[in-house]
Amino acid sequence: MKSKRMQLLIPEGMDVRLRRAAERDRVSRGAWVRQAIEERLQREAGPVPEDPLAELRTLNGPTSDICAMIGEIEAGRS
Repeated sequence: MKSKRMQLLIPEGMDVRLRRAAERDRVSRGAWVRQAIEERLQREAGPVPEDPLAELRTLNGPTSDICAMIGEIEAGRS
């Protein structure tokens, strides 16, 4: 996996808390920050369905042979 370097400035108090948290979890500060970012991004993205195809089936969308559906779409345009 290709990585990008990121530099950020944090207040001294936050750095102290970050160091303690990383030491407590026995990881580097960078690893701790990456994990925190990943957790936040996952929360904002919302839950991922266990089976995305099963989730699609619950939408009760139209299904048919693809050629038949294209034919119906094209017929509706004329």
